[in-house]
Amino acid sequence: MVLTVLDSLCSIIGAVRTGLYMVHVLTTNGFRQSVCDISFYSAPVSKFWAYAFVLSKAPELGDTMFIILRKQRLIFLHWYHHITVLLYSWYSYKDQVAGGGWFMTMNFVVHSFMYTYYAARAAGWRVPRPCAMIITTTQILQMVMGLTVLGLVYNWKHEVRCPSNMDNITWGFLMYLSYLVLFAFFFYDTYLRGSSGHKGSKTE
Repeated sequence: MVLTVLDSLCSIIGAVRTGLYMVHVLTTNGFRQSVCDISFYSAPVSKFWAYAFVLSKAPELGDTMFIILRKQRLIFLHWYHHITVLLYSWYSYKDQVAGGGWFMTMNFVVHSFMYTYYAARAAGWRVPRPCAMIITTTQILQMVMGLTVLGLVYNWKHEVRCPSNMDNITWGFLMYLSYLVLFAFFFYDTYLRGSSGHKGSKTE
């Protein structure tokens, strides 16, 4: 429970810090620059949280070990998602490509809700089922926005200063598309078909 609370607090702080900087970029330079901006990796407000975001993917992958040790069911979405997002996050941070600001901000925001939900459940609170549905819905929306950002990076990388490369765009697109499909199926199986095999939400 302590780790879950810490995850929740770190995600909330990260969401606030990167979110405020995203608002600054949007209001100062507009949406296009917010997509192409790479100052998230180096700006005083966000650079620590950009680094923390990348490092956080290792302990998040460690969640898989807790599931195995507790002899709980380990679904494909869980380990596939954690492994691929870790690799892609480190790869993108190394090259400091465009779009990273949106990826980090969205992930921090979604995680702030998700880990708060987990912390509440770990504390024994009865959390209404619609809360889990809302969290999974935000995860699906995150994947849609991720695909949108990558598409815009592809369109703008030759028009404005929007540093990226086709390898990053291609792997990112395939990753987000696979997440979108998997999370959509998870939502259907868990909340619409009434499957008893999966409970709660699943994320990065």
